[in-house]
Amino acid sequence: MKVGIYFNKKYLTEKSARVDEISKSLKAHGLICKKVNGFDDLDGLDVIFVLGGDGTILAIASECAKRKIKILGINCGHLGFLAETELENTDEAVSLICNGNYQTQNRSMLEIKVGEKTYYALNDVVLQRSTSGNRFSNTVDLRAEINGSTVDNFTSDGIIVSTPTGSTAYSLAAGGSVMTPDLKAFIMTPICAHSLHSRPVVYSDDSVLKIYQTENGTPLNIVIDGRIIGELTEGAIVVIKKADRYAEFITRNDNDFFKKLLLKLNIWSK
Repeated sequence: MKVGIYFNKKYLTEKSARVDEISKSLKAHGLICKKVNGFDDLDGLDVIFVLGGDGTILAIASECAKRKIKILGINCGHLGFLAETELENTDEAVSLICNGNYQTQNRSMLEIKVGEKTYYALNDVVLQRSTSGNRFSNTVDLRAEINGSTVDNFTSDGIIVSTPTGSTAYSLAAGGSVMTPDLKAFIMTPICAHSLHSRPVVYSDDSVLKIYQTENGTPLNIVIDGRIIGELTEGAIVVIKKADRYAEFITRNDNDFFKKLLLKLNIWSK
């Protein structure tokens, strides 16, 4: 088995020794191990340890999905909802891999087409008003269609389209529902809609969603998994559907989604 270690240097500047410890431990169990500094280093890997916050995992998830590399997240950030364990429990993470005493969970992804370009998202794609300098806009006007039928016209700050994985992120903060990872559905959530009836819409993941900008000229940013990838050009259509790839996460056999939800999001006090 070939194992890679990818880490966010922002969090591990003073803890890089922990990365070396993980590497030595994996090699002691007879596994081939290397540090991943760029996407090209992913080729040929079976498993990757990702040390950092959720953003670090999101940054590499699509490339791992493309190569069918299993992800084991180790939280060094703040929330760490996508991680399976914390930094102080790296021995447990190593044991999971070396003993094979784990299960895998496939997470659906979004394929987003904007003109001739195609992007992939594990969490979400957000179309939102610009808040930058001379490109500032108060609201944007968007129309959403699912399989050719108009869902609604939105005057709002934008729209979030998320996977079940992303339903506990920005979508949840904007009023969307929590979706368990095994659901075969996506959720479209308007952001601060100027309407009494606009609500999040959960729809089948075998559908095709198209989003049109109905008022040309209004600056509209496109954000994928938390990163701005550009601005929607006049007349462009955003086409969103289920990707033909998925992110594969390693979890413990006793993985409990709702327990993690309560723990990470502090829904209940102790």
